Amino acid sequence: MTDKVDDDLEMTIVCHRPEGLDQMEAQTNFNKRELQVLYRGFKNECPSGVVNEDTFKQIYAQFFPHGDASTYAHYLFNAFDTAHSGSIKFEDFVTALSILLRGSITEKLQWTFNLYDINRDGYINKEEMTDIVRAIYDMMGKYTYPVLKTDAPKQHVEAFFQKMDKNRDGVVTLDEFILSCQEDENIMRSLQLFENVI
Repeated sequence: MTDKVDDDLEMTIVCHRPEGLDQMEAQTNFNKRELQVLYRGFKNECPSGVVNEDTFKQIYAQFFPHGDASTYAHYLFNAFDTAHSGSIKFEDFVTALSILLRGSITEKLQWTFNLYDINRDGYINKEEMTDIVRAIYDMMGKYTYPVLKTDAPKQHVEAFFQKMDKNRDGVVTLDEFILSCQEDENIMRSLQLFENVI
């Protein structure tokens, strides 16, 4: 009975049609062909043209079978859902992907800062960073090597603030975040890893 109700509910969801290709091509770093490939994949996973948080979590969890990706996926979903509508449209998805894969260093760092700034107050505090780090540890699972100590998230957060909190006021601003990341060769290299993925 509940399956029929779920099916009926799914059928009543209005399908979302994305903006025109020309407009998306102008707003992103993808060409029309790339946008068409991305759209086919998005529609395959999300036939209604939008994805809610539960579906997003299910899709994301497939990439981390040994861990619990739900909390990190929640933060990621909120970063993709810039309109705070509770769903991600293709336009939201492709805009974020465009930044992450082909954006400038500053754009990538701003996007990452917004992911970490959970409460959207313009600062990353230790509590937010601890939540993010714990979510990453949960996502990676118990089978990481080397085995993580229970105080590892706290140590990571302390190291993050030691490096990023330039004025030692207990919060990291966007400017501090960008400056600190630009000074770190490893972070700069990692930001360029996925530039030629598509």
